[in-house]
Amino acid sequence: MELTSLADLLDLQELDLQIDRLLDERQNLPELAKYKKAHEELGTLEHELGEAADSLRSLELDFDKSEGELEILEAKLKEHETRLFAGGMSGRETEHMRLEVESLRGQREAMEERVLRLLDTVDPAREVVTRLTDRKEEIEREKGRLEAVIKEEWKRIDAEVARKEERKLDAVKPIPPDLLEMYEKLRASKAGVAVGRVEGGVCGGCNMALSPAEKDEALSQDIPRCVHCRRILVA
Repeated sequence: MELTSLADLLDLQELDLQIDRLLDERQNLPELAKYKKAHEELGTLEHELGEAADSLRSLELDFDKSEGELEILEAKLKEHETRLFAGGMSGRETEHMRLEVESLRGQREAMEERVLRLLDTVDPAREVVTRLTDRKEEIEREKGRLEAVIKEEWKRIDAEVARKEERKLDAVKPIPPDLLEMYEKLRASKAGVAVGRVEGGVCGGCNMALSPAEKDEALSQDIPRCVHCRRILVA
């Protein structure tokens, strides 16, 4: 195999490794992990907010209903008290009205206590909904910011990969098809490194030393291969 073709493989491999690094960078941007975390937190917040909002609506409905019932009781009590104090009724009717007023006063007192208890529950529930809503909006803003950064980084990386791929088209032209096929198979099975330069008797692919006899044997082959890792060797 011509030495120039083998040397061309080193240039091709450097381009491929640069592309690999760019693609790895694309998949492992720090912002991606933060975006995923923000997305997950947003999903959790939306669930919590939904439950908190449902609970608040139920409490507010109960509160509004109790307030309405209290208003009705107060109006009825006022009407009965007016009739009682106005007089003009028989003794039996007066006693009946007095008992009715006492009953209504008791009902009003119980309803006032219920309204106050509900108010003590509604206010904290509103605070929870407000806090979760504020946090949700904060996470949404951060998620949007991260998404913009990721898109910009991907745009930059994709443009760089395209330039490398264009250079790669020229780099493969002088390489024989059979050698290129071996190179691609080795790259797939050797973590992207199919070619190693021999320097100081050491394979640049696996970093293992070759004895003088092993080096001579390897370099004498039509396509030199490391005896240890079977990568293509370039003298």
